[in-house]
Amino acid sequence: MSKTKRAEFRPNDFVVYPAHGVGKIVSIEEQEIAGIPLELFVISFEKDKMTLRVPTNKATEIGMRSLSTPDIVSKAMATLKGKAKVKRAMWSRRAQEYEQKINSGDLISIAEVVRDLHRADDQREQSYSERQLYEAALERLTREVAAVSGVDEAGAQKQVDEVLVSRAA
Repeated sequence: MSKTKRAEFRPNDFVVYPAHGVGKIVSIEEQEIAGIPLELFVISFEKDKMTLRVPTNKATEIGMRSLSTPDIVSKAMATLKGKAKVKRAMWSRRAQEYEQKINSGDLISIAEVVRDLHRADDQREQSYSERQLYEAALERLTREVAAVSGVDEAGAQKQVDEVLVSRAA
């Protein structure tokens, strides 16, 4: 078992798991699975009431990472201010791309999805699938902004909303 990867994350660290967003490492435990002893990160996703166990030697390989730096959060906020880039591709193809960006765990890619799918009050209504993707991206973005900034999710949501509203003005 490689001990180099384990040093990256410790209990009580907040981490980003690409498919689920921000979680907190509760502990590191040993378990025997199929006769093989495994060292696992136990990650709690409080909001989703979910616990995930990730082998310590696979964590970085699957894309688990530390929270973004305040600098990356600033870049993500700047991304939100940009003009929406909506490709002329079919919706199913765009939806697939948005889903990949959300599940990449990359904060700037997630901010791009929020920017591209955000609708101002005077714009046309979103379809159900657009709204689902928008809300998923927005939730991931606000959770990470909250964890990095040390504010609650409502405060992070307010920061994101202010940027999106200022863009529309």
